[in-house]
Amino acid sequence: MPRPRSHTPDQLAAAALAVIDRDGLPGLSMRAVATELGISPMALYRYVRDREELEALVVELVLSGVDTTPPPPGPWRERITALATRLRDAMCDHPAVLPLTLTHRHRSQSGLRWSETVLGVLTEAGIEAEDRVVALRAVIAYVIGATQLERLGPLAGPGTTAIAGLPAHEFPYMTATARDARSVTPDREFLGGLTLLLRGLA
Repeated sequence: MPRPRSHTPDQLAAAALAVIDRDGLPGLSMRAVATELGISPMALYRYVRDREELEALVVELVLSGVDTTPPPPGPWRERITALATRLRDAMCDHPAVLPLTLTHRHRSQSGLRWSETVLGVLTEAGIEAEDRVVALRAVIAYVIGATQLERLGPLAGPGTTAIAGLPAHEFPYMTATARDARSVTPDREFLGGLTLLLRGLA
């Protein structure tokens, strides 16, 4: 008779997320998560088949915090902006998980519900068939890419300072843009880029 399980999927995901938040994605291993839970690595295999299944649980835990209800009726671009912002807010709390959201998005029920809501708004806006496919992928790519860029290469970070100090005669546009970038807040950067994307989709 199999031994009863004492840890829930949410507890496993929370332990793995704690490892990722502390040690980064490279630090995630079955041994590290088992240690976090206070069990042996072999015991962890009673709950999950492998690291891939563990990663999927982490993605679901992070995305379960996203509000997937349709925004109030209004202009479709404002509604998509609201949905994109909800996704960004959830992922900003755990930036190291961002790469996993791409590889495990199809396994997360919360992620799928968010996409379903986005598709509903796009359909109501008259965007269908292949255009709807491209639009959904573009929004997902923008949110994940912009959030990762904000965390790994923020405009207020040393990269911008280094670019601003380049020889202006060799990089006139880069240096000028880097100087201007210092006054751009993360929210302005995210929402400004999203506005341009949605304007193009229209």
